[in-house]
Amino acid sequence: MEDFKKFLGKYCGAIIGIVIAIIILATRLYDLIIGIVVIALGAFIGNYVQQNKEDVKLKLKGWIDKM
Repeated sequence: MEDFKKFLGKYCGAIIGIVIAIIILATRLYDLIIGIVVIALGAFIGNYVQQNKEDVKLKLKGWIDKM
């Protein structure tokens, strides 16, 4: 019994993560999660471009010129 408590104490986070992953896969919530991540990434990139217009223009121009 003591070994089982040590096991749970050591790997409790991994066990919880596995259970949450199984629930997400079983309920197809990963589609929603992927959508939210894509939206957040798009918002972050859009904000970065808006705040650093000149830097982005120079980097894109250099990248296109290399092609």
